[in-house]
Amino acid sequence: MNKAELIGSIAGKSGLSKADAGRALDAFVDSVTEGLSSGERIALVGFGSWSVEQRDARTGRNPRTGEEIQIAAKKVVKFKAGASLSDAVN
Repeated sequence: MNKAELIGSIAGKSGLSKADAGRALDAFVDSVTEGLSSGERIALVGFGSWSVEQRDARTGRNPRTGEEIQIAAKKVVKFKAGASLSDAVN
């Protein structure tokens, strides 16, 4: 499902217009992005939670040449599915 299909699904299930559903989805994405950028954990009970974790610097290997390379430390977004989402998928 792509963004346009998701907007259509939200509009159909909520009774909103596609334009309103698109604005609501954009607002949701912006809010989650802002929260994660400031280091907050975002949790939707039953659906899942997003958090930011620090990944340490490490030594990697170029698969083409076998040469060792240094991979810089960075922050990564983690998502953990909630019980209801896991049950629905399984």
